[in-house]
Amino acid sequence: MMEPLTDRPLSAGGSVRDKLATCCSYRTLKAWLPILQWLPRYKLTWLQMDLIAGATVGLTTVPQALAYAEVAGLPVQYGLYSAFMGGFIYCVLGTSKDITLGPTAIMSLLCASYIGGDPVYAVLLTFLCGVIQASMAILRLGFLLDFISYPVIKGFTCAAAVTIGFGQLKNILGLRDIPQQFFLEVYYTFHKVPEARVGDVILGVSCLVFLVALTLMKRTLGPASDDLPVHRRAARGLVSGLATVRNALVVVAATCAAYSWELSGLHPFTITGKSSRGLPAFAVPPFSETTPNGTVISFSEIALDLGGGLAVIPLMGLLESIAIAKAFASQNDYRIDANQELFAIGLTNIMGSFVSAYPVTGSFGRTAVNSQTGVCTPAGGVVTGVIVLLSLAFLMPVFYYIPKASLAAVIICAVAPMADFSVVSELWRVRKLDLLPFLLTFLVSFWQVQYGIVGGVLVSGAMLLYGIARPKLKISDHDVLVMELDSGLNFPATEYISRVIYREALMASPPRSVVLDCHHVCSLDFTVVQELRDLLRQFQLRNVCLVFSGLSHSVLEILLAADLPGLKHTESVEAALQALSELYFTEELNHVKPLLGR
Repeated sequence: MMEPLTDRPLSAGGSVRDKLATCCSYRTLKAWLPILQWLPRYKLTWLQMDLIAGATVGLTTVPQALAYAEVAGLPVQYGLYSAFMGGFIYCVLGTSKDITLGPTAIMSLLCASYIGGDPVYAVLLTFLCGVIQASMAILRLGFLLDFISYPVIKGFTCAAAVTIGFGQLKNILGLRDIPQQFFLEVYYTFHKVPEARVGDVILGVSCLVFLVALTLMKRTLGPASDDLPVHRRAARGLVSGLATVRNALVVVAATCAAYSWELSGLHPFTITGKSSRGLPAFAVPPFSETTPNGTVISFSEIALDLGGGLAVIPLMGLLESIAIAKAFASQNDYRIDANQELFAIGLTNIMGSFVSAYPVTGSFGRTAVNSQTGVCTPAGGVVTGVIVLLSLAFLMPVFYYIPKASLAAVIICAVAPMADFSVVSELWRVRKLDLLPFLLTFLVSFWQVQYGIVGGVLVSGAMLLYGIARPKLKISDHDVLVMELDSGLNFPATEYISRVIYREALMASPPRSVVLDCHHVCSLDFTVVQELRDLLRQFQLRNVCLVFSGLSHSVLEILLAADLPGLKHTESVEAALQALSELYFTEELNHVKPLLGR
């Protein structure tokens, strides 16, 4: 199995020659080309497991890729064009042994809302997404993904599952001319139910029942055990194998049925129809498009039409893939390099655009199959890629007869687990306020997916900034006021904290001294320092004290460098209270002495 991957070496000084030697070292090369970490140790047993896992994933990938192209609004072959490049690129650059890159339901849905079914737009979008993702990796901007919160992700995935699943209902019913916009899609689907084709309904429902039955049978198998009799182990292996390749079985069986009916001159099913034959040409992605009437659409016009997709699709692709990679790395006890993952996905999309792919990312379902089948290295992806290429080279004429209802059944069963609404009760139980970004993302995504994501991120960001700008202050009275900050002290919070101190201490009658407990404060900025300068001056004017306690070394250095007049600080709140008590006792004694002298 792959061992935990080491981080890139960091240089903390030294001569130019030393730094150049470090940059060109074999260790650095292994960090940029993770294949060098596991290939020298590759074993024959790993090859066996990688072949089995890669072939199993390949049999899952082919039907799913065909189906997801339908979701993206593209001809079915574009799903396969998008499904093989990731296996080859990721084998060299990836840091997760489990993840598989290719078309996914969510990425297909996002692309559909921007490309309008135009392959030229799809391929150019792939290239631009790859450039953006690779640039983020080089500039180490992966931290930007951390600003997309869990409630936003779950709200989006739940809405995507409902949108994609319902969008396939028209193919189960054999309906045509249904709009893509969700609310119109719901209306016209129910409006046209009387026009449903009986053959498509029977085939689609049968495929759904078969897929669900195999899925449930696999769940009830339980863990494998050598103590079971031979015949029971064989039966268990048969059921497990059939359940793993269930998507391929459904599509093959439905295609055979459709072909036999077509030969007899009957057409009970809506079939995929004509598709391009053979492997895609390796060519530079198109940077302009000529319409049938001779109008040329320039690169700038296409980029303008893609608009927000150039931000939403790269970020969501990275987020989905890295989340999956981290989950399986934790499960299988190894580590990934997030920035290296960004680079691998970015380069996959760049190279994919040369073979007419649309944007890809990590697939949770196929990654789970890969892991459960026992893959040992990313070389399993190469096997998957080869199977997809063989399908493109030799099976494209067969894809003409694939019924759309069977692909719809595959998609519905693939996205159903994404509709995890149990998260609502979990959010309610843990933190009710987090339901706000979840619900906003979920509901708005039915109107426009990109607006749902952006709206959820903005609400989450506003909640985060509000917490920074309005930190909780714990106030206690010990003859002087003790104020404890429960978080850091940043410039958005200065006005609020100053207002509280004014109200509770300086505006009181008589004014009161304050001990500001700063043991949670780890940094200060210039705005905060200036506000503290003004506060200290106000305390001096009223003959009371503002004492800082629990300052970290770095924060104290900043305050001392600012040369604040009247700055007083102690190591703890207790020391501050004792110092103020002694100060007040001294002042009281100095006030009483003249009276006693009379």
